[in-house]
Amino acid sequence: MSGTSPWSRADLDAVLVDLDGTMVDTLADFGQALQRMLADLPAPFSAFTLTPSLVEKFVGKGSDHLIKSLLAHIDAAQAAPEKIALLERASAAYLAHYRQVNGRFSTVYPGVMEGLAHWQKQGLKLGCVTNKPTAFAQDLLADKGLVQFFELVVGGDAVARKKPDPMPLLHACAVLGVEPARTLMVGDSVNDAQAARAAGCPVLLVSYGYNHGQSVHTVDADAFVDSLAAVRWA
Repeated sequence: MSGTSPWSRADLDAVLVDLDGTMVDTLADFGQALQRMLADLPAPFSAFTLTPSLVEKFVGKGSDHLIKSLLAHIDAAQAAPEKIALLERASAAYLAHYRQVNGRFSTVYPGVMEGLAHWQKQGLKLGCVTNKPTAFAQDLLADKGLVQFFELVVGGDAVARKKPDPMPLLHACAVLGVEPARTLMVGDSVNDAQAARAAGCPVLLVSYGYNHGQSVHTVDADAFVDSLAAVRWA
């Protein structure tokens, strides 16, 4: 691997890769689905206009967290019973709209295809570990021509807990038959880094993702990279 990486090819058996903000820029997909969801809700939600920076702030911990955070941002004064009813209505609308927009407004980051192809050619086992619902993740990977690289897709509904909990990573390692210490986690946020640390995986973060709108270089990670195409072994 190029740069100041602490790993050689001999150190690793597998690579787990995050999806949103790491392989695919899906911020506009999220924005479209959320704006359409808000239009289905009563005021003041229906009149609220999203900005990309606000969407970026809330993305990364799964759909439930995304929706709850946005609704609370718009109106934090909702009473508890109203919050529950509103959340149920919003969640149903969001899932319906996201199903329609998934992949339509998103693009694969430069270097992703080249990086994945190289890792696969090197004989590494590849898994996608994301907090996006599994069906949406599989559809997006297929739509963007990335699904053929992965032996496994672990979505946010595949196990009981999402990243930053280590459970999705440990599950992926068990299915792939690899040790966490020999499995590199590649992501774009503190969620990926914390999950990797707790699972015992080395962690590499990309510099161009979301990370809740904060600089990724403040996160505890083993290395950072500007493009997955730079993650190469001879």
